Amino acid sequence: MAAKTVTIENFQQEVLGSGVPVLVDFWAGWCGPCRMVSPLVDELADEHPEYAFCKVNVDEQPDLANQYKVMSIPNLVVFKDGKVVAQSAGAKPKEQILEMVRNA
Repeated sequence: MAAKTVTIENFQQEVLGSGVPVLVDFWAGWCGPCRMVSPLVDELADEHPEYAFCKVNVDEQPDLANQYKVMSIPNLVVFKDGKVVAQSAGAKPKEQILEMVRNA
């Protein structure tokens, strides 16, 4: 199961209301590094059902990007109990992405 696409309409339920740590990948289709990170996030979603993995297209959801001060992409944000606990901009290897969620 790939990472879930979230929008302003379901962000509260899928991310802030989640009972498990959630990694949100803020991305855009025109972003080369985003296209490198996206399949890694999907793989992690398949391999680690104990966490939630979501994606936000910043071009389609600019209000969410602004709310979480996303200035560069890809931007990975980890939420736990409805709060931001980690944030990192730029492409990362799969293991570093997983560590962000594990350390939440």
